[in-house]
Amino acid sequence: MSYTNKQFDEVIAICRNVFQKKLQDYGPSWRAMRPETVTDQIFIKAKRIRSLETKTESKIQEGIYSEFIGIVNYGIIGLIQLEKGFSDCSDISCEEAMQLYDKHIAETKELMYAKNHDYDEAWRSMRITSYTDLILVKILRIKEIESHKGETLVSEGIDANYKDIINYALFGLIKLHFEEPQV
Repeated sequence: MSYTNKQFDEVIAICRNVFQKKLQDYGPSWRAMRPETVTDQIFIKAKRIRSLETKTESKIQEGIYSEFIGIVNYGIIGLIQLEKGFSDCSDISCEEAMQLYDKHIAETKELMYAKNHDYDEAWRSMRITSYTDLILVKILRIKEIESHKGETLVSEGIDANYKDIINYALFGLIKLHFEEPQV
């Protein structure tokens, strides 16, 4: 498990670095996005990954790896937006945005550790294409919950689905980053 923790920390650091650099470029301009827009951004990235997985040619340089990073970071943005609500302006500092990022990635990582313990690292035997499909399913679930104004009868809420999406994307990044074989 410590090997997994190290791998998680490494790919999370990559995602965090990208988030921080974009924050320096744009500030927390994403604060203007409503939760539905964040969900759609993740949907677009997951659909592109699926497209790249099924096509033999890519017309844009960025590949699956960078799209998984985008999914992780938009997932964190989604969790922040759920916590704070959206704003008409960049109403938080870059420092506060990074603190919120760290808080939500830590919570998401703890969920992964708990699930990883119970499932005995079953994700390592999965294909990256399965992570993509599961992310798309989770997005469709979120869209349905959003259409019900966030209310569920027995299901997990939007936040739990965002955390699962982040973790599936991190699994994909680990497999790609460490060039683990597809099983």
